Amino acid sequence: MISSLSIRRGGRDDVAAVLEMLDKATDWLVARGRTDQWGTEAHSTNPRRVEQIEGFVADEGLWVAELAGRVVGALAVGEALPYVPPATEPELYIRLLVTDRTVQGSGIGTDLLEHARTLARGLGVELLRVDCFGGGDGALIRYYEEQGFTRAEPFGVQVSDSEWPGQLLYQRL
Repeated sequence: MISSLSIRRGGRDDVAAVLEMLDKATDWLVARGRTDQWGTEAHSTNPRRVEQIEGFVADEGLWVAELAGRVVGALAVGEALPYVPPATEPELYIRLLVTDRTVQGSGIGTDLLEHARTLARGLGVELLRVDCFGGGDGALIRYYEEQGFTRAEPFGVQVSDSEWPGQLLYQRL
């Protein structure tokens, strides 16, 4: 946890910073030969991805973490994305979690997940769900498990001529 970190509601002016973090995360994955998670193309040049992040702002579900006036993390919450099985009870769904690679390991992701828990409790919701890439070495799944989430069912999303492996996780509050 970084004591000078602040979390605030994201706005239209934050869209470029969120897309830049996603681009840098993709570059990091590609440099390690892990193209199966997000591919190789920049998020900032993908109209569908830009529209998605702008939609998070419009839905008032985007939150950003700032450090010394610079956006270093983003969290989007709201309804579950259409490709995952629906919840059987009221929930808050984590639609996006990304942090700046330059501050990796500083706890910003943990702080943003705690913010999601606080938001869920404020809504009177006892279920928090998230999905992530379910392939590769499973590192992302393990990250969420270390954050207190439990694996639910795996799922697949058809992308062009292949299936993207996803993992749904949940946490009871």
